[in-house]
This record gives sequence, C-alpha cells and structure tokens, in this order.
Amino acid sequence: MSLTAAQGRAWLAEQDCDLDAFRALVARTTDLADYPYASSVQSDVLVYDSERLRAGDRRDVRAELVRALTDGPGIAVFKGAFPDPAVVDRATDVFDALIAEQRASGAAAGDHFAKPGANDRVWNALEKAALYDAEAFADYYANDILALVSAAWLGPGYQVTSQINVVNPGGAAQTAHRDYHLGFLSNEVAAAYPAHVHRLSPVLTLQGAVAHCDMPAESGPTLYLPYSQQYEPGYLAWRLPEFQACFEAHHVQLPLAKGDAAFFNPALFHAAGHNRSAGIRRMANLLQVSSAFGRAMETVDREAVVNAVFPVLLKRKAEGAGQEWLDHVIAASAEGYPFPTNLDDDPPVDGLAPPSQAEVVRRAVREEWTPRQLRDELRAGAERRES
Repeated sequence: MSLTAAQGRAWLAEQDCDLDAFRALVARTTDLADYPYASSVQSDVLVYDSERLRAGDRRDVRAELVRALTDGPGIAVFKGAFPDPAVVDRATDVFDALIAEQRASGAAAGDHFAKPGANDRVWNALEKAALYDAEAFADYYANDILALVSAAWLGPGYQVTSQINVVNPGGAAQTAHRDYHLGFLSNEVAAAYPAHVHRLSPVLTLQGAVAHCDMPAESGPTLYLPYSQQYEPGYLAWRLPEFQACFEAHHVQLPLAKGDAAFFNPALFHAAGHNRSAGIRRMANLLQVSSAFGRAMETVDREAVVNAVFPVLLKRKAEGAGQEWLDHVIAASAEGYPFPTNLDDDPPVDGLAPPSQAEVVRRAVREEWTPRQLRDELRAGAERRES
C-alpha cells in the first residue's frame, strides 16, 4: 500500500504481514518513460544525471523526485552529485582525521545493524566536521543536489545530520532493515503506534549516502529492494525470517563512483553489503535529513518536571495507584523518545536505541529509587545526550 493510499485500518500487527502480497509488490518494474528527468533505469532503480537536473525546472524536478520516492521504486541515484572531486577529497581527509582521532582515543563506535567494530563509524560527523574544518564543511554542504532532494521530500527548514561509515575489506553485510523512526523500535513498540503513524513516519526523514570512493560491487555498496517502501506493515515485517529471505533473494545492488549520491525513502528495505574486496575501504557519508516539523512548539524542562513529580508517583504507588495511572502521568511528564542523542556517549544498550527518559522513570518507580537516585541518573543521561 502506498503512502497516499486510503486509510483502511487503524492498527497493524505482525499477522498483517503477508509475504505473497509483499512479493507481488516488489516484483514491479520501473518504466523510464514515467520519469522524464531520469537518464536511465538500472535494476529498477532510477538513475539521474545531476547536470541534467540542474538545468531542469526546479518545481517539476522536485515533483518527479517525490513520485520516485513515494509511488516509484523508492530510491534514486544521482550521478555526479558532487562534480568537483577536490570537494569530496577534502571532506574525506577530514573524515579520515576524525576516524584516526577516534581510534587514538580508544573509543569504539557501535552500529545499529552490524556488529560493533566491523566498520569505522563516526557519529555526529556533521558537527565534528564543521568544528574540524569549517571551510571544507561549507564547500561540501553547499551542494545543490543535496538541497534539491531534501527540499523536494521535506520542504524548507529541513535539518541535516551525518554519520560516516567505512566498511573495511572483509566487513560483513548488515541485516536488511527499515530506518528511523519506527525502524529503530522493537516490533512490540512499533505495533503500539496506529497505522497512520506507520504511513507518516517515512515522510519525516530522508536517507542518503554520498560515495567518498569508487564503490564497485565487490566493495559491497548498499543493497536495496525497490518498491518495498510501499508495504504498509513493513516496519513489523522486516525482522521476520521469511521477509529477510525475500530480501536476500530479490535485492539489487548498484555500484557508485566517487561523488555519486543515492537518496531513498527510509521505509525502503536496505542493508550495507559485504565488502569482498582486497583493499577498498568503502567510505560513505550517510545523511539523515529530518523534517522541520519533528519537534514540539514549546521548550519544556522535562528533567525538572520529572524530578518534581517523582515523589508524587512514589506516594500514589504506595497508596495503591495502578500501573496505568502511573504510566499516564509519566507520559505527560517525561521525554518518551530517546532521540536525538549523542551516540558516542549514549549508545544503544538493549536494542537499537538507548533508554528514553520515560523508561528511566518507569524503572525508578518500579524499583522505588530515592528522588536523589533519579535526579542523578536524569542528569547523567542529559549530559550523555549533549554533543
């Protein structure tokens, strides 16, 4: 079901995951004639010549890109997105320096969908690169293709974040997955969100990757399953073995040249590939671009609110208040989502995300911490989230 499909059900469950329907969906083919600005179709993926896009009507180009990512294959490759190799090389030098500093410090960055240590991963590379070399940063992020695709999908006011991922020779492939937001939640938690949120989540972010070296197939460029972003219960399906097997059987993989970029709907099933090369350190700048609307209207010091309310929670629990009553108060008081955070200092522990503030408060009530214990843990958690 596409993102624009009529809302047919209020809730989704694993039982809704129909493999035959999924197979039929991803069996679709891409017709180049439907995308006038595209230069070619490779393995059902749209390929755009960036110079041709630069010469096109900006509004029409954006409309086509939205169609490509929504009702089309869900992924587009932009050849020559960074036409000046010197800009890419200078940014690569910055990223290499950041990796060297990280290694020298003894820090090891975890990974969401691969074993820690398999790759060189730099979290919050956007901020770190800007502070390391502001001129290299400015020349890199002045890129017009990045801005074109981000504004097409998200509108103005978008927010860019970046993580460097280097898959070294021999680095194993990731497992197939969907991405942030719902893709980082367990199936149990994801199923607690109504179906319309499953449809909304993909339009709150845009995923992209810029190639910082030539990436032939043996180096393991990202694996994609075109049209899989249209499968409505996909946030509940991607972990299921039969859907993983379908991905393994039908995914596509496109080589990239240095300076090329790929952008895709975050609901697309995808995974970094296995680097089978002898000497290619496959470096990509992974971009997550977020909607300007993904935040509240008011600034609230939720740490202060929780500290004020916690003694009342303990008191009411002792007086016999039920878990539902306690959960309602916690939901109104504490931050229920663990992101954004500093993934260097606040890495995922059990699962794909660190504990949220609300999870900490629920634990504190369950274990009957003292107010001082909670206050210290909340402060430590706030400090871990700072960049």
